[in-house]
Amino acid sequence: MGRSLGSDPAGHYRTDDLALAAAALIRRDACHRQTRRRRGPVHWLAKSALPVVAAVACAAAVARGPAPAALPEGFTAALQAARVPLSAVAVVVEPVGAGAAAPVRLNESVPMNPASTMKLLTTFAALELLGPAYTWRTEAFAAGSLRGETLAGELALRGSGDPHFVVEDLWLLVQRLRGLGLRRIDGDLLLDRSAFAVGAGDPFAFDGEGLRPYNTGPDALLLNFKALSLSFVPDAATRSVRVLAMPPLAGLRLPQSLRAVDGACGDWRARLQADFSQPLAPQFRGVYPLACGERVWHLSTLEPVPYFGAVFRALWEGAGGSWSGRAREATLPADALPLAHHESEPLAAVIRDINKFSNNVMARQLYLTMGAQAAGEAASPAAAERALRAWLAGRALAMPELVLDNGAGLSRIERLSAASLARLLHLAFASPLMPEFVSSLPLAGVDGTMRRREAATGYAHIKTGLLADVRAIAGYVHARSGQRYVVVSIVNHPNARDAQPAHDALLDWVQRNG
Repeated sequence: MGRSLGSDPAGHYRTDDLALAAAALIRRDACHRQTRRRRGPVHWLAKSALPVVAAVACAAAVARGPAPAALPEGFTAALQAARVPLSAVAVVVEPVGAGAAAPVRLNESVPMNPASTMKLLTTFAALELLGPAYTWRTEAFAAGSLRGETLAGELALRGSGDPHFVVEDLWLLVQRLRGLGLRRIDGDLLLDRSAFAVGAGDPFAFDGEGLRPYNTGPDALLLNFKALSLSFVPDAATRSVRVLAMPPLAGLRLPQSLRAVDGACGDWRARLQADFSQPLAPQFRGVYPLACGERVWHLSTLEPVPYFGAVFRALWEGAGGSWSGRAREATLPADALPLAHHESEPLAAVIRDINKFSNNVMARQLYLTMGAQAAGEAASPAAAERALRAWLAGRALAMPELVLDNGAGLSRIERLSAASLARLLHLAFASPLMPEFVSSLPLAGVDGTMRRREAATGYAHIKTGLLADVRAIAGYVHARSGQRYVVVSIVNHPNARDAQPAHDALLDWVQRNG
């Protein structure tokens, strides 16, 4: 790979900005310091100040290998156009295995907020710790006496943290119970969520978007990501809009129709003037633009137990059953009789959803599962971190800068360096589990979060990361020469949102010139 702009005649980077920063180093713990800012009525941890402070404070710790190749001109030009300084960027490009090309490295040891590229660490560690065939079980029990087709007592469901237990799976479990002859449940629905020892959490704490399903917290008996999808179907002839809900929720009351208006679609959600203060009776006081066509609004408005109970009742009664009780959280009684169970897809399939679509909820479920399996007790963030760090130590994979929070990257405090991500990717490619891992990553220009990116189309398996003030890519590029490369690039800067063209230019450059 040839030398390009941004380097001196010897092929080293011009990083005067880093040298100046290093001369003014602040305390070491500034790399992980949290700051706050106000954004409207919502208080949240700043995402812009911390990465920049980290890049400045840790600049002196940047480890440089011998004479790396220069950054490509297209990459540096795109960063300049986005007004992102090199001090806010970390890059590693290295050939997989033996290769003639010199590596490209910039700020590779600086702790960065990796956003969703943190999922690479969580999913590969899980593949090795749990195995690609690992599955989760959701079990149904009779906590009472069975008399013909009547359960005189409670029906109990116990979860193990299945990351992808969706409505279709609960429907199958209901059909199994009905197939056993059970029709009437006289008692309550007991939901045993004790496999996870996590607090309720505040869904609004991260970014103030507590109604968005990606902010749903971990749950040992998580159902359908606790999501409600409202479809808005306009009818131009009657100038009205029908509102449909999936999954079906018992007790949900939706308006029969909304008023449709002409004009551009724009911010159609805001124009609805929605009020979800009564989750089972949402109000829409505004209008819906006909130009929008059919749209879907994914929401998380109910607490876990009432949500599960409302879905179960709708499915149970829809299958011809009757139930006179209510849903409540409880530990499974010791004398409960097993009735049926649902087994999840294997882990190798689950991580495809996690990585290709960057599913934060599933990643957090998986992270906690690793802790539960290692500790042999209820899952907790502390147990998960111990399990992952023990795995790193066992694999001699040093990541001294690593800061863990939830394993999903949906965090303001998680930190990982580009060098550590690159070492992880090299380890994974040399692993017998490489096919399962690589196939879980989005294929550029084809699927997942990379489906609309045209860079290195069909030649790059790349995990993306996106937060306000963070853009990241990490994965593998198959170059025109036949050589494969590990590519990592992380931007932590207030203008990071404009840095995607730089990442695309880097991927294209590696594919063409590697």
